[in-house]
Amino acid sequence: MRLEGTVAIVTGGASGIGAATARILAREGAAVVVADVNAEGGEAVVRTIADGGGRATFTRVDVADFAQVEGAVRAAVDAHGRLDLMFNNAGIGHFAPLLQHEPAQVERVFRVNQLGVYHGILAAARVMQHQAPGASGVRGTIVNTASVHGFLGSKGVIGYHATKGAVRIMTQAAALELGELGIRVVAVAPGGVDTPIIQGYKDMGLEAAMKRQHMRGAILAPEQVGEVVAFLASDAASGINGSTVLVDDGYASFK
Repeated sequence: MRLEGTVAIVTGGASGIGAATARILAREGAAVVVADVNAEGGEAVVRTIADGGGRATFTRVDVADFAQVEGAVRAAVDAHGRLDLMFNNAGIGHFAPLLQHEPAQVERVFRVNQLGVYHGILAAARVMQHQAPGASGVRGTIVNTASVHGFLGSKGVIGYHATKGAVRIMTQAAALELGELGIRVVAVAPGGVDTPIIQGYKDMGLEAAMKRQHMRGAILAPEQVGEVVAFLASDAASGINGSTVLVDDGYASFK
């Protein structure tokens, strides 16, 4: 229960890494706000958490709209009195060869993956700066989901690569500015994770090749990323700031 008494928002919390992380945070004692455009999936995650004895609520949020993100943060603070963790995890992909891209499709990836993270950083930090610091001197922690593809290039996902590279540098820049206010900003960079976002690779018959890129020859489970996020949200990680932590089972090294 290392997060007992804390409050967390998880964007993209209806499935994949977000859902797994929400469950883990609740298990560790946090009151979790599951935020997603998918109400059915989000409510299902909340029910699972409640069935396990945890605390969670759902709020519908499109992270591409700052007003909605700000509203979710305000609602969490109104309900619980503070916000300790903002996990900016919502993300989408668009898989297609570059010359077959339609700009509107890639622009949506930018709005969700890049602007969505920026919106979460800004909305959360505006609240966290006024909170009393904890024992470690931290007023709040912001965790962003980057990707191994923010370090490495591959075919068919140029827009996704660009957004995840942006998340890396936004994490560093925000940590630099917000550190003096007692707010930590870090990121996780997963390798291949078994979520809907890798379906394009599976459809092309690349699943076996993806598995070989990992040390143990298997695509990661969302819970493996969620456990790292829970650690980064805890006081045990108070010395980590501005970093992007690879959760890739060696993918970046082997490739």
